Amino acid sequence: MEVEKEIRIRKNKSGLKSKLSKKKTTEDTLRDRTLTDGGRLLDNLPEDQRDEGDGESISDQDSISFEKDAMRSLRSGSDEMEELQKKPLKVNIEIDVISSMLFAAAVVTRFYKLEEPRNIVFDELHYGKYVSLYMRRTFFFDSHPPLGKQLIAAVAYIAGFNGNFKFDSIGSPYKEDVPLFALRFVPAACGSLLVPSVYHFMLELGCKQWTAALAAFLILCDNAVVTQSRFVLMESMLLVFSLYGMFCVLRFRKMRNQAYSWQWWLWLSLASISLTLALCVKYVGFFSCCLGMALLWWDYWLMLGNRLLSDSSLIWNAVVQCFVTIALFLAVYFTVFYIHLAVLSKAGPHDSVMTSAFQASLEGGLASITKGQPLLVSHGSHITLRHTHGRACWLHSHNHVYPVQYTDKRGSSHQQQVTCYSFKDVNNWWIVRLPNKDNLLVSQPVVPIKHGDVIQLIHGITLRALNSHDVAAPMSPQNQEVSCYIDYNVSMPAQNLWRVDITNRDQVGDDWHAIESQVRLLHVDSNQALKFSGRQLPDWGFNQHEIVTDRIINQDDCVWNVEEHRYTKSDDEKERERDLLNAEMIPLAATKLSFWEKFLELQYKMVFIVKENVQNHMYSSDPIEWPTLTRGIAYWVSSEDNGQVHLLGNIIVWYSGTISVILYFAFFVWYLLRRRRHCYDLTPDSWDHFVEVGKVLFMGYLFHYLPFFFVEQTLFLHHYLPAFTFKVLLTAAFIEHLYELICMIPVLSILRRFFEAVLGLWIVTVLYVFQKFSVLSYGTVSLSANDVLKLRWKDTWDFIIHK
Repeated sequence: MEVEKEIRIRKNKSGLKSKLSKKKTTEDTLRDRTLTDGGRLLDNLPEDQRDEGDGESISDQDSISFEKDAMRSLRSGSDEMEELQKKPLKVNIEIDVISSMLFAAAVVTRFYKLEEPRNIVFDELHYGKYVSLYMRRTFFFDSHPPLGKQLIAAVAYIAGFNGNFKFDSIGSPYKEDVPLFALRFVPAACGSLLVPSVYHFMLELGCKQWTAALAAFLILCDNAVVTQSRFVLMESMLLVFSLYGMFCVLRFRKMRNQAYSWQWWLWLSLASISLTLALCVKYVGFFSCCLGMALLWWDYWLMLGNRLLSDSSLIWNAVVQCFVTIALFLAVYFTVFYIHLAVLSKAGPHDSVMTSAFQASLEGGLASITKGQPLLVSHGSHITLRHTHGRACWLHSHNHVYPVQYTDKRGSSHQQQVTCYSFKDVNNWWIVRLPNKDNLLVSQPVVPIKHGDVIQLIHGITLRALNSHDVAAPMSPQNQEVSCYIDYNVSMPAQNLWRVDITNRDQVGDDWHAIESQVRLLHVDSNQALKFSGRQLPDWGFNQHEIVTDRIINQDDCVWNVEEHRYTKSDDEKERERDLLNAEMIPLAATKLSFWEKFLELQYKMVFIVKENVQNHMYSSDPIEWPTLTRGIAYWVSSEDNGQVHLLGNIIVWYSGTISVILYFAFFVWYLLRRRRHCYDLTPDSWDHFVEVGKVLFMGYLFHYLPFFFVEQTLFLHHYLPAFTFKVLLTAAFIEHLYELICMIPVLSILRRFFEAVLGLWIVTVLYVFQKFSVLSYGTVSLSANDVLKLRWKDTWDFIIHK
């Protein structure tokens, strides 16, 4: 309507100009600006959208009246501006009473007797150990990003934790000097912040205040969320960062008509930072990032249909959003890992999973052995060959042969066994030899082995050469067996020549370097690569890992590197053996790796190397069992009675949530079918809100739940908590929708009152179940066997009774 009015004013411009004063007062300037903006708006309209008018013009009297109203508004605005300039700057602070009450209740439930039980509870065994390693600056390997551990370690450091406590086993008591409150503070604080975050998130989604309060109440009274927030665990941090990130996404989506305003930049930046922080706690946060990006790109898809926006503005908007999101993501992610690698500078129990170069860059450990060793591999070099990627093991041989016949009746070469051994051992040493030389002494000056050179590898103890024949490998019959050659005077000559293929010669050059060069050893006769198969040999192979050759040479398992290296000092066999048995290097200078080299290797190990996992944990569960709370997890049990901590959700909340997810989907399909038949059951605003709830909450549930059906690792109930949070929020939103449907029919006032009564009774039941099972959430109450049995509402709940 404002645009049409401005158009009519332009068509009667001559009448307006004769009535307006030509004095350059403040009112004239503001009025001209208003008219100019209206004209620009008209000029930007496409030709086919411009109003042609009705052939009539406004009267002079209407024009004068409109001008007087405009002038009066302008004067009023000018007076207000002058009044504001006279008044001092004031800041108004609004306090949401409901939010404050919810936060206070969350603090009470999360911090209540936080130091009890004063024993190691479930995964505190691992995360507590990581925190103690942070205190000692000792490197550790974890498959998840380090932010959560860093936050806990920071508070523990402030509290004076020295990291000397050994997290030996679940149930072990903490010593008095361990600041347990500080260790559990960050998870409890994040668990407390989660409740008001849910409340404000629901308000931002467009839900009513009572709906937002209901959703927060359900999170407040869920036993699983409480349990996970009271111990040294990561889920509460993951949830609060994810939810706040999604809150920022919702705020940003409302700024679409205020592009490039400071609020637009602020909420886009906060959304990117918060969702990245969630991912830096656990990689499960990636699902929240995907949900946020999906919502933003859906909005952008809708923007493409706006004909008032030019192509250049649409492209620029997409470029800016992508740049800000990616730049902030990388900045936060790199910063977290930079702190991680800068702090953990000492060798530790987990560094064996890293490459030799990474280990040698740490203080102590492998670095104390390899610091002073020669760099260039030459004829006569004594080396140990480490499997570079994946499992840490070394090329190994011993004075035992393959059995004449395997259990599947296949025959072997009956040659000396070659394996991959996971421990340091004198039988891991090999001597590099050029085929045209008789002795094993290093020449002076040293002539390095280069890319493409053909060598032999002589086992340092048995002096037999690494060999391969056209014989099927014991555990991988599709591959070729690898052995050390024994001359049995039969028609099986030695095939012991190997070509050196340096895979990273672009970085280290053509010379074969210890530690740094990554090599493939290609069997000359078969042109196959020496490979770690990953399969374990039976008892006759001492349960060591199988070594084979493979036709497919471009595999990570075909890559090796020299770890320990020394030059042969004597041609005497006995003296060489004594040197190998007493091999020690003189520490000189540490191996240096840049942050980016360490970061890339660590990322590769975290993302692509599958950690060995306990597949038959008695409390593991499948994703299909989570919505119905089929089983929980025993976190801790008292040694004095049956008091225990058991991860178990509020069964009323969990079942109500599962039913709500199913009903929401059924209602959505029903509405779609009805609308296809032009039957509109909801008002446009109600329908838009119902769809928005589905886009954010229903899709959020699917984004965080369905991927676990494709995960090949041991899963537990706590993996469901991110999806569960979205399910709870959807439950509250769906209850609001049902209530609105009932209120749409005035004659059903009795039904409305019945619905309210049932809802109130349901809330009381939720509170009752939370209180009843809180003894399992806190672990502060002594329980008898009978008490535990009374809490076993489902046969699949495996509580521990030992007293």
